[in-house]
Amino acid sequence: MAKTGLVLEGGAMRGLFTVGLLDFFMEQEIGFDGIAGVSAGAAFGCNLKSRQKGRALRYNMRFCRDWRYCSWRSLWRTGDLFGAEFCYHELPEKLDLFDKKAFEENPCLFYLVCTDVHTAEPCYHLCTKADEECFEWMRASASMPLVSRTVKVGNGEYLDGALSDSIPLRFMQKQRFERNVVILTQPAGYVKKPSRAMPLMRVLLRKYPALVKALEKRHILYNETLEYIASEEKKGNIFVFRPEGQLPVDRICHDPELIRKTYDLGYGAGKKRWDELKAFLTRGNFKSHSKNDKDAIRKEL
Repeated sequence: MAKTGLVLEGGAMRGLFTVGLLDFFMEQEIGFDGIAGVSAGAAFGCNLKSRQKGRALRYNMRFCRDWRYCSWRSLWRTGDLFGAEFCYHELPEKLDLFDKKAFEENPCLFYLVCTDVHTAEPCYHLCTKADEECFEWMRASASMPLVSRTVKVGNGEYLDGALSDSIPLRFMQKQRFERNVVILTQPAGYVKKPSRAMPLMRVLLRKYPALVKALEKRHILYNETLEYIASEEKKGNIFVFRPEGQLPVDRICHDPELIRKTYDLGYGAGKKRWDELKAFLTRGNFKSHSKNDKDAIRKEL
């Protein structure tokens, strides 16, 4: 039986589009054998494994104007634009509890991607326990250069996984997830350009020469990955969700209404393409659909 994977791109607050889709998946009781998330894709995607529909939208709307969550004040005071202690410890431990038990009992494998700052190579970490170290791995995956401190966790030192593998489809295929759903946070036709912050990064990240070289070529790798995704999509090997146009939020957003609007676009995309997704998820394993498509997919996955 084919293993089904879910690949989640990052994009900071653009990840609210992904959140809408994930909540739709939970509403339809769709399960996956494995998830690979990068940056916001990991930080928000963990709620699918813990089966906490509505949680990511709820805390983003509640805390988007709280300086401890995301602000230049946080960057000045803590060294992180997205406050490390607040976002990855106080919030899931006290303010909007993360269901650790559900996360650990769900057999779905949960990988997140970080970038080793010394080698610039991607690290694919499998999170099995929802403990303090797991949340530090999530922080590392989402720690954008220039506005975040490097994160020392496990045996390494890391930054944003998007610097080395923004959309880990190839990784999931190598793990033998033959059937993958990919959620992108940029619309069709998007082409990444060289970073205008590169001169500053060369100075501030000069102690990590391999990382600087990777950053100089990041747009090339990203655009090549999009070409590969388009090829796999055309072959019918993967199912891709992407925004139909530019999202109303960018990496940072302090407006609850725009956050909700972005979430609704993701949820609407899932609802609009539900029949297509059902056909993809059940393809090759059912001679005919049952009368209750939801039960058929749940049985399959």
